[in-house]
Amino acid sequence: MGTLLYGSTQEYEFDDRTLAHVKIAVVTKLRRHESFLLNWQVPAEQGGGRISLWISHEVPLAFLFAGSRPPALNERWMEALLHSSQRTGGIVVMREEEAEAGRIDE
Repeated sequence: MGTLLYGSTQEYEFDDRTLAHVKIAVVTKLRRHESFLLNWQVPAEQGGGRISLWISHEVPLAFLFAGSRPPALNERWMEALLHSSQRTGGIVVMREEEAEAGRIDE
């Protein structure tokens, strides 16, 4: 499992493959100097619910990966993440299967 470090104290776990795709989408937006929401559902086994983070240049952000090798990237998945960022709700972290099937609505 990889970790998204947000600010100085908040940590969120994602599998390395998902985190790698989220990283590319987030970095793409920040390179364009765009602030946005990053949203995902918390699995029921972790208490359930949803998390939304405001991502901007002002908040420190780091991506820590458990694996030593970067996973292969799925272009369609990255495009789906970036497409979701165009809505007012911001980027929606989705499973690879959802991106492949074209199911990107919240």
